[in-house]
Amino acid sequence: MIVYIDRSTVRDGKLAELEPAMADLVAFVDANEPDILSYNVYFSDDGTRMTVVHTHANAASLAYHMEVAGPEFPPIGEFIELEAIDVYGRPGEELVRKLEEKVSTLGHGRVVIHDHHAGTNRGAVD
Repeated sequence: MIVYIDRSTVRDGKLAELEPAMADLVAFVDANEPDILSYNVYFSDDGTRMTVVHTHANAASLAYHMEVAGPEFPPIGEFIELEAIDVYGRPGEELVRKLEEKVSTLGHGRVVIHDHHAGTNRGAVD
């Protein structure tokens, strides 16, 4: 399983434009990525921060997301400053490179890969 979390600062005065843009992106992902397990967008109470969380059965699903939804990301850059991408699970070097490109396109942050150590899942797809 791969868990992806990115965190961004919402640019001043851009929340009203960002919210519908992200709703459109969620609808796009829902319509075009049948293998994604979940895709969720969260905003802080004060509207200054956005967190995007998605889960994938495997690295191939995250790679497909980057391929299919990737062209939808750049226009969102005018509304946010992407600060960090954390990936839980091992996505592979090529996918890490694509995530680093995403960070440089939408912000100035970092990509951190977290290796699974131990745990349990209920209802998860291997």
